[in-house]
This record gives sequence, structure tokens and C-alpha cells, in this order.
Amino acid sequence: MGKKRKKSGNGILRAVLVGISLLLQVGWILLTVLKLNRYSTAISLLSEVIAAVVVLRLYSRNTNSAFKMPWTILILALPVMGLSLYLLAELLGSAGNRRRRKRWQEGKITLEQDGEVLEELARKDRSVYNQSVYLWNHGENPVYTGTRAEYYAEAADAYCALKSALEQAESFIFMEYFLLEDAEAFDGIREILTRKAQQGVEVRLMYDDVGSIGYVNLSFARQLNAEGIRCRAFNPALPVLNLFMNNRDHRKITVIDGKTAFTGGYNLANEYFTDTPHRGHWKDTGLRLEGAGVQSLTAAFLDQWRMAGGREEPNREKYLVSPASCRGEGYVQPYTDSPLSPERTAENVYLNLIGHARDHIYFMTPYLIITDELRRALGLAAKRGVDVRIITPGIPDKKTVYRMTRSYYGGLAEQGVRIYEFTPGFLHAKQCVCDGELASIGTSNLDYRSLYLHFENDVLLYDCPAVQAIETDFRETLALCREVTQDYCDHRRGVPRIWDCILRLLAPMM
Repeated sequence: MGKKRKKSGNGILRAVLVGISLLLQVGWILLTVLKLNRYSTAISLLSEVIAAVVVLRLYSRNTNSAFKMPWTILILALPVMGLSLYLLAELLGSAGNRRRRKRWQEGKITLEQDGEVLEELARKDRSVYNQSVYLWNHGENPVYTGTRAEYYAEAADAYCALKSALEQAESFIFMEYFLLEDAEAFDGIREILTRKAQQGVEVRLMYDDVGSIGYVNLSFARQLNAEGIRCRAFNPALPVLNLFMNNRDHRKITVIDGKTAFTGGYNLANEYFTDTPHRGHWKDTGLRLEGAGVQSLTAAFLDQWRMAGGREEPNREKYLVSPASCRGEGYVQPYTDSPLSPERTAENVYLNLIGHARDHIYFMTPYLIITDELRRALGLAAKRGVDVRIITPGIPDKKTVYRMTRSYYGGLAEQGVRIYEFTPGFLHAKQCVCDGELASIGTSNLDYRSLYLHFENDVLLYDCPAVQAIETDFRETLALCREVTQDYCDHRRGVPRIWDCILRLLAPMM
């Protein structure tokens, strides 16, 4: 995997053309609006009245205040332009998402919750039971026993285990990733998938079109289909204004025969498994599940596959199998988050975990761009004596986002939250561990995009050996980090502070 990746010039050219097309459309709208804004005093006066009404309506909406603020400022400062863009966003976004939400809800696979498992969990720990009840009642995500969870502290180890498990496939293979790179890391997977398809194994592969746009060519999916691999690109990038394009499939799921599943923070691209000169050591993690809990990830894949390509009825008897249970492995609850759902599931799980913490709670996240609710919850936990620590990257992948992440350090540090940066390189893991007994691991970053705009998947673990493995990895990783808490305890002033404020205002749009 040390070779230079294959060229994806067509993908990059396509991204440029799509971007230019969208900019031209936005530019035309802005030019038209600016001309209208100077056209007449009457239009200006009318727009100000309408702007005030729209802002009041916007303020009353049951959405995060951080999303309301940029629109409020734009509408009040430039009424005609702000109103035009806001109404355009509503027309392009809300109406289309209502149709998608209806289609998503109508075809969503329903699973069953074993009542005895919930009763047993209630007797063991009422607070964890309440967390699981939330995920079941508001997301139809069952909690399972009889599921073995194995944690991988490095993505390279997860990659080797994944290839080994794919070799054992007999019935079907489902794979869903945000980013695929047509290069050496995926070549090792592709060879196995092609061979398995020739042996009669049903192979399906789905990737996010925008996530992979600079890494695969336009012919990529067509080539895989010719090799017997059913391949789909989720939510293709088109040169037209469409706000659903902002909702990307950030999930990372592999399901093998309905018996084994993999998830975690890593994509199938070279940089996730090798060190690079400009990003240092890439730290990522993964999880393997075996047993009953795999059903949830199978259902999650089939739901997303249908979203990407029509109304396809899954063969429940073939795909939603009941594999042999693995005893003595605690409780496992895979869950998903969707921008089409009114529930902000991933954020609520994080809030519940922070509220549950009695001794300590530790996070690893590549991006720390959080809502007021999360910031207040983290600060309150630290104030009540909980040891709250967060590890972020020491070397950025995106400099502006890195600067935005650092802008949140000060407010957290002043409340007692301890911040560390991973000095060997870039940290991409998305996980937290609470009191050494409860953990969440998957694809949800601590940022607006993950928590509000993307399709995500995670796994809640309780009383499993994997939880201890996650905590051990956190403490070992901590030894490779530099604590920066004290550096941010005092408010910065001047131009850097102003720039941080601007970035924070734009954070929900990033």
C-alpha cells in the first residue's frame, strides 16, 4: 500500500465542473437579488417587513439555534438577498426532504426487540437501560446479548481482519463506505469481492459520490458491475442546486453472511492504513461484531441501498438471519442517525453518556465543532467532578476546520474539560468511553456535519470486553498526546479572536 494511488483525473474534473456550475447558479441568483435590492424603496421596505416575519418564524422553529443565527443575520442585514436565498433553500431542501422522509419511513426495515434483554438490562443498570430504551423507542435500534465485539486500536489491523473475514463469505457481502479510493488498499478488497462474486456469493458495494469524487473515476461503478459486484453511488453529485446533496452517506459498514460485521472510522483508501509525510501517523479504529447484533447493520445497509436505488424489497429470510449467539459478551446496540429523521440520535447518545458519567468520560474525535448543548453538558460534567478528556488531531487534514476545532478549546478548558492533541499525526477515530463500562464507537464526529447533516452509524457497548479495550487504547494514546488545556484557559484577543468568532458563526454551514 505504499505505491502512489491511481489517477482519478476524471473524478477531479467532474468535481470542478459541478462546482463551477453551482457557483454560476448561485452567482446569477445573487446578481439578480442585488439588482432588485437597489431597484426600489418600496421593495426594500416590503422586504424588511417580510424579513422580520420570516426571522420570527425561523426563531420559533424547533431546530438548533446555531443553524438559525447565520440565516437571521443574513436576512436582517440584506433582506432581499437573505430572503431570496432562504426561500430558495426551503424550496430546494424542505419539500424534497419531505418526500424522501416519507419514502424512507415507508420502506424502513423493522426489527424486533427481545423484551427479556431489556428487563435484564433494567435490573443490571437502570441508567444504561434508559439509554437503550431511547434508542429503541425513537430509532427502532434493538439492544442485543449474544453478540461478540472485538475492538481494533489501529485501522490496519481492522483491514487485515476484514480481508480475512471476506474470504470466508458463503452467501452475501454488503459494503457501504463514505470514501473509496481506486488504489492499492481497495485493490486487495476488490480482488476478493470479484472472486467471491464468481463463486456465486451476492456482493453489493455502495459508496458516497461526493466523498469519493476525487478518488474514483466515472467508470468505477460500471467496471465493478461488469465484474459481478453490484455497485451504487449514493446521492450522485449533479450540476444543479439541490440541498439534499449536502446530506452525505458517512457510514462505514461491512456485513458478511449476516453473521459478521465491521464498522469504525476508517474508509477504504490508502491514507487510512499508512503513514504519510504531511499527516504523520493516521490513527483510526474499528469494531468487529459477531452474532445477533449483526442484524441491525444488515438492516441499516439494506435501508440505505434502497434509498440509493429505488424500491427494492429485501429477502428477509436470506439477509436477516439469526446467527448463533456468543455468550458472556455483555450488551451491544448498533444504531444509525439520519438527516431525514427528526431525532438527532448520535448527539443525544453523546449527551446521555455525558449525563451518565460518574467518574470519567473520554472522547476521541477528529473534529470538535459542537453545539451549545454539548458544550454545556461537557462543562457541567467537569464541574460536578467527572474527569472529562478529549483527544483531537495534532496534525490537521483541513486547516480551516482545524482552526475551527481549536476555537472551541477555550470555553471547554475554562470549565475544566482537559484537551489533548495527538502529536504523531492525524487522529480520525470517533468514539467515547464512559466509566470503563459503557462506550460508543462508529462514524459520528463531534461536529455539526455528522450530528445534523450526514447519515451515520455507531455501536453502543455495555459491559463488554471491547469497552475495556477501548479504554486501554485511550490511555495508551494519551501517552502520545500533548495536553493543551492550559494554553486555552485565557481568552485570546485581537484579530485571532475575531476570526474565531466568524468561524464559529459559519460552523453549522461547514
